[in-house]
Amino acid sequence: MGVCFDKDYYEIRLESIGGLGANLAGKLLGELGALYLELNASSFASYGSEKRGSPVKSFIRYSKPDKEIRINCPVISPDMLVIFHDRLAGKPLVMAGVSEQTKVIVNTKESPEFIRNRFKMPAGELFVIDALKVAMENKTRVNMVLLGAVAKASGFIPLDSVESVISDTLGKKYPKSMEGNLKGIRAGFNGISGVVIQNDGKYPFEKYEEVKRLWGYDNAPLGGVNPIFGSSVSNDLSASREGYVPLFDKDKCINCGMCDIYCPDMVFQFVKGEYKGKESMVNIGPDYRHCKGCLRCVEVCPTEAITFGLESENDISKTNVDNVDLLTDNFNFDDVGANSWVESVSYTTNSEN
Repeated sequence: MGVCFDKDYYEIRLESIGGLGANLAGKLLGELGALYLELNASSFASYGSEKRGSPVKSFIRYSKPDKEIRINCPVISPDMLVIFHDRLAGKPLVMAGVSEQTKVIVNTKESPEFIRNRFKMPAGELFVIDALKVAMENKTRVNMVLLGAVAKASGFIPLDSVESVISDTLGKKYPKSMEGNLKGIRAGFNGISGVVIQNDGKYPFEKYEEVKRLWGYDNAPLGGVNPIFGSSVSNDLSASREGYVPLFDKDKCINCGMCDIYCPDMVFQFVKGEYKGKESMVNIGPDYRHCKGCLRCVEVCPTEAITFGLESENDISKTNVDNVDLLTDNFNFDDVGANSWVESVSYTTNSEN
């Protein structure tokens, strides 16, 4: 197999939100390199709490068979950067390390020119694909579509190798999903379009540095109290949705509270009010910034006051209700969650030792 990189390592970084499959995609790329491309390969991921909405980064390294991989640190200067949602624009370190040689793939319905400006990309080669739309059309997941896009943009990963690793791994565990997964991979491979961005000085290059939260174990004020512990009220979770959102019809709501009981992130906001002539806690609607699109509320609503629809076809900004637990209207959502190294999965082959 001809491998088209002449440096010690070919490095890939995946930037995502929990629930879009970046962790699995990183593992599959590691296995792809080691078992199907005859390379040495390693992959590992960094994420906080293991749930939808948490920030996720996955790192993959390839080297030729005669070069062992002796490092296990984050990819700070990626040859390829894959961004699983365009709402990650502006988040710390998403574009860090991008150079003129970097290939950037973004899941978005926008044009390359728009995305270049939104992410303030200094230079490199930018590819865009509406992976969410493709995934919905082919009944697969965003990560499968982006795996196909990675293969095409890399210039050295054959499509049939990606199909083989999916068939041999996911195909055994989820055989009913194979047809959609393979369609998604092919659509991702054939559906990306891109442009070369010259270093015109419009945006500066960003150095990769570890992010330190404003409030942490060593710098929170003494006596500080978090009244909403265990929740993700300080995070914007909208990027973890996969095309669908709950739609709220206040006229049909009986304020039973079932949506609040089953929602993992307390999206629906209840305030003191009146219902049928009696004082009651009244549902005034959802805070979509905290909605991950799990649609559990739709399943449990007894009156169909909550239904689901395509986010692209509904202007949810008109019905959004700010979280009543926030202390100020000027609250700034955290860009990143915990940065824990909770897993390290490596695949290394083809070395003599």
